Amino acid sequence: MDEEKIQKAFEAYGITDEITCPQAFEISEKCDIPKMDIARYCNQREPRIKFRGCQLGCFR
Repeated sequence: MDEEKIQKAFEAYGITDEITCPQAFEISEKCDIPKMDIARYCNQREPRIKFRGCQLGCFR
């Protein structure tokens, strides 16, 4: 997982404390970052970046 690449992508998208699934999917596609790496980054970071607007309804 390239944390620096993910951090730069999040900064470019203005993501600081929460992210939506559509944002995560877009970042994954446009920045060539695996979706699971984005999820790991969000969960390992302190404070964690929370998922909102989950497409599966898992996170609200």
